[in-house]
Amino acid sequence: MKRSTFAVLSCLSAMAATVAIDASAATIRVQCEQRAGRSKISVDGKNLPAGTYAAEAMSGNNVARAPAQAAAGDEAEFDFDSNQNDVRAGATAIASNFIQGAQVTGKILNSQGATVISDTVSCRVRNR
Repeated sequence: MKRSTFAVLSCLSAMAATVAIDASAATIRVQCEQRAGRSKISVDGKNLPAGTYAAEAMSGNNVARAPAQAAAGDEAEFDFDSNQNDVRAGATAIASNFIQGAQVTGKILNSQGATVISDTVSCRVRNR
């Protein structure tokens, strides 16, 4: 193999490895809490490329989408809540019985609506 061909292949291989690392670098944290008369969900993405993101929360047949926002640095944070005080503070409104089966799937979506990363978690259940 010629030296120049080897150098090009080495460079392409290194670039491909970098792209793979960058694409898998995004992380998500989904937290949820279910109480009598309240559902609360947080979907936070980190290590995201610059851009605009939305979030989706799903539980049972329930789906809610938070409005798109520009990432702050490499992070995008979204809250969903049935408490009107939290909704007035910027959370996306959901029904108090939104969480079904004590489980939620959270997704971070890019500006085209494609899923960047998602996770399904069990929710904390409080009886008071």
